[in-house]
Order: sequence, then C-alpha cells, then structure tokens
Amino acid sequence: MQRLELRRADLRFPLPRDFAARVAGRRIQALSRRAKYLLVDFEEDLTLIAHLGMSGSFRIEADEGANLPGVFHHERSKDEKHDHVIFHLERPEGAVRIVYNDPRRFGFMDLMARSELDTYPAFRELGPEPVGNMLSADYLATRFAGRAQPLKSALLDQKVIAGLGNIYVCEALWRSHLSPTRKVATLVTKTGKPKPQLTLLASSIREVIADAIEAGGSSLRDHIQADGTLGYFQHFFRAYDREGRECLTDGCGGTVERIVQSGRSTFYCRACQK
Repeated sequence: MQRLELRRADLRFPLPRDFAARVAGRRIQALSRRAKYLLVDFEEDLTLIAHLGMSGSFRIEADEGANLPGVFHHERSKDEKHDHVIFHLERPEGAVRIVYNDPRRFGFMDLMARSELDTYPAFRELGPEPVGNMLSADYLATRFAGRAQPLKSALLDQKVIAGLGNIYVCEALWRSHLSPTRKVATLVTKTGKPKPQLTLLASSIREVIADAIEAGGSSLRDHIQADGTLGYFQHFFRAYDREGRECLTDGCGGTVERIVQSGRSTFYCRACQK
C-alpha cells in the first residue's frame, strides 16, 4: 500500500494510534472476515479490523479510463463529504483507491497482530460462522438444550452463530417452517440430540447464506457492493419485508405478518411456521 489518507481522527471510536504510519508501505496479503468484521492482513503480522456499523461502505475507484475491476458500473450515489479513510494502493494495472464512506460514523477500525486475533475482545466469545463446518444440528442442540429463549433471539446471538443477521434469520426460519417465537429447547430431545426440525434449520441457514452470496447480497437503502453494483437477494425474499402478503409456502394459504422481538422486526407466517 502506498499511503493512507485520514480525513478525520475518529469514527465511532478514535482511529488507531499512528494508523497511517503503521500501514503505509506494507503489502496486503489477504482479505477475510470474522462475523461482521472485515479483516485485512498486511505483511509482518499486522491485521486491520474494520466494522461497517450501520451505514459504512468501501468502494473501489481507479484512475479515469483505467480498465480495472472495481470501476463503477452505476453512477455513484455516495456523498464524498462522508469519505473518511482512503487507502491509496499501487498495482501493476495502475493506481487504485479504496474509500471508506460512513455518513453516520457508526463503523470503526482497529489494528492488531494477526497472531493474536483470537484474543481481540470482540472475537473471544464468538460462535461458529454460518457457513463453517462447525455449524451443525448437533452443535445447535448443545446450545439450545434446556433453554427457554425464543428461537429468533438465539439465532441472532453472536455467541451462538457469528455474523448471522436479521434478514437471513427470518428467511432461514421460513424455509425450515419454524416459528421465531418457539422456545429453542423444543428442538432438542430429552437426551440432547437434535430433532429433525433442527437439522432442517441448520441446512436452511447454510442455503440462505449461499443463495444470498450468489445473488450479491441484499441491497436495502444505501447498501451496494464495492464496485458500485447492487445485490439482488432482496428480490428473492420469502418472508422478510413481506408483511400482509400471501405466504409463498406451497399449499399454505397464510399471510406473512410482522412482529417485534427485542426491538427488531420479525416477518413470518403463523399458519405454517410452528
């Protein structure tokens, strides 16, 4: 990376001490994520931890006329006055800028040694990833046994599953025909084994995430992808944001309704989700 341009000293929290100096001149080796955190690995055991908050986004800009992936296919709608952090990169194809834009400034960035990431406060108690091998019906049974917590609340708990959000929980529950208000213990046998409904739920979570990734995510309000294109999974919603509309489960005949759980909107069909 050539240099880092900081247009303010803080986002939700103060930016890391000596941020620009610590990353300038370092090669980026890998990009990954943990839960809802983006990880940028630099050489010499340094990782940037970034969280988008509610309105943050990264966009990729190249010099005008450059034929690089990331040049916008749609006119940009982001207000440049909210461009707070700009990574200036050098590539064989030419210079490129990675711009962090955040109108509400609820996002944040931090730096830490890659070898010590497991000790980072936000990562210590995170559950498995929704697409990882650890997420299984057997695992969920160990977390649900003997608990009276509503199913949707349990699935949104980052200590149970890391990075699973409100939209995809609603969609996975619809696919597995499970009520968001059902007590999680009812999905586990007296001997601690997963019931068939829990096995279906585990596979539904994986399928929803896979389908959403294939569609490029869900573009609601100000969400776009890094190259300016929109995600299209919102066109395939079967429960989320369909209040008052007919349930799409074959032969159901019910209607999707909206309830509020822990301050979050939940969309489900009372007729077929039990």
